Amino acid sequence: MRYPEELIEEIRMKNDIVEVISGYVRMQKKGSSYFGLCPFHNEKSPSFSVSPGKQMYYCFGCGAGGNVITFLMEYENATFQEAVKMLADRAGVSLPEVEYSEEMRRKEGRRARLLEVNKEAARYYFYLLRSNRGQTGYRYLTGRALSDETIKKFGLGYADGAGSDLTAYLKSKGYEDDLITEAGLTGFDEKRGIHDKFWNRVMFPIQDANHRVIGFGGRVMGDAKPKYLNSPETAIFDKSRNLYGLNFARTSRKGNMILCEGYMDVIAMHQAGFTQAVASLGTAFTAGQASLLKRYVQEVLLAYDSDGAGTNAALRAIGILKEAGLRGRVIDMHPYKDPDEFVKNLGAEAFQERIEQAQNSFFFELKVLERDYQLEDPESKTAFHREIAKRLCNFEEEVERENYIESVAKQYHIGYENLRKLVSSYAARTGLVKPVERPKSTVVSKPTRQDNTKKSQRLLLTWIVEEPAVYQKIKPYIRVEDFTEGFYRQVADKLFAGLEQGAFNPASIISTFEEEEEQRLVAELFNTKLEKLTTMQEKEKAFHDILCAVKKNSFEYYSARMGSDMEALTQVIQGKKELEELSKTHISLQ
Repeated sequence: MRYPEELIEEIRMKNDIVEVISGYVRMQKKGSSYFGLCPFHNEKSPSFSVSPGKQMYYCFGCGAGGNVITFLMEYENATFQEAVKMLADRAGVSLPEVEYSEEMRRKEGRRARLLEVNKEAARYYFYLLRSNRGQTGYRYLTGRALSDETIKKFGLGYADGAGSDLTAYLKSKGYEDDLITEAGLTGFDEKRGIHDKFWNRVMFPIQDANHRVIGFGGRVMGDAKPKYLNSPETAIFDKSRNLYGLNFARTSRKGNMILCEGYMDVIAMHQAGFTQAVASLGTAFTAGQASLLKRYVQEVLLAYDSDGAGTNAALRAIGILKEAGLRGRVIDMHPYKDPDEFVKNLGAEAFQERIEQAQNSFFFELKVLERDYQLEDPESKTAFHREIAKRLCNFEEEVERENYIESVAKQYHIGYENLRKLVSSYAARTGLVKPVERPKSTVVSKPTRQDNTKKSQRLLLTWIVEEPAVYQKIKPYIRVEDFTEGFYRQVADKLFAGLEQGAFNPASIISTFEEEEEQRLVAELFNTKLEKLTTMQEKEKAFHDILCAVKKNSFEYYSARMGSDMEALTQVIQGKKELEELSKTHISLQ
């Protein structure tokens, strides 16, 4: 549900942006603003600005910006509604309850009970691990070089061989047999009746992105089969749409995610400082999991086992990542099998080097493909080159395909023109567009008229936000309709309405947009870099030039539409008069 605008504004105003962001970023006051290192990109010099007056933040390095709600959305990877709820809880503001139908209320109540019973089971397993009965599991985990801090962080536990002790414990807490069974914590057979599903296993609680326990994975102690046993799918646990470790990785701020194969790999990665590691849940990587990753990052690093099965899994994952629009790179784990072994033997620094050297997914595919050919044999080598050409045809975008042709030709010592012709041949045969012809020369493009138009409108919006008193002076000459860029006009409309009502508050405008990208754009409009001018005369001339540029563009914009838009005629007549008056008018900024 969308909360009322008045309530959103109340919550935003009760959460001072400096106080909230200070909990995440170390800042120092400089002038009227606070500055610190941006939490959204790596930098050595502070370019992250927080303005108490505007109640906004903006990074002049990466362009991240918005109000206190935007910050939580971006830092915590939360939705708009989740961010509002976090801030409401912080400020002690009650949010209206969602109105459910009887059926929805029943389902939500059942989901809540399933989450409760899973949480209680996780507590029991965690307690058991630290008791005398859990020493087998505890020795296994510490033998894998896990610290007590890491064991606690991931809530690792133990299920012993007593058969039905968890079931008895949960029933003593008031949970019904059918609920415990529905949560996937018990099994049933005629001989034993209801009994614990997990026993003699180290337990890995599986949490959703909001740290709620939705299922379990159990690793057997000994040689029994299966080695790993997972909870069945339930109303709260969908293996294909969750990832192990995502509850921590979502706030790692590393700019990528490391996709591993198993729970222990993820835990070892986090303990070594690679807090962006996640893993699929006992199944092959799925499109649903790729979509989940896309909420947080654009690049995924594959850290699969270095054996044949791991290589095949990586190839499959690469295809899924491409379909989801994500970039994929592959980390070389040799001479070790998996990330856990690698870090234990070579350390975190060596693994970081492997991350930096991670191979482009397309070249990884070619490297695997190369194993099927004997490159010493001319015929086999030619067949390999033909197969490369076929795969290059899969790049639909001309520029991307051209770049890959150039890189492949260089890496595999193939003549660029020869490879391009081969790709063109296959593209024509399969109906794909030919690769773009290489340009004879490169020309640096000059700013277009539209670029200049946008810039002048951005500058004017920023100037008004910086000095709201100028609004009353320019009212006779500038109207909302003069902002001809659609999104800019929406922002100007809200800004001017607030100024008219005497409720100037740029941060409140940001809250009217739910999408994070739109909030970022509004922040950018209010933080366009103004030229530093020394004298008032220079400042007034610059401001006047911006006003005239916006008004002139508006006049030309509507003039071009008079033939098809009757309303444009009114705008042209009025705009011409205002432009003439503006050109002769001196506007004082004092």
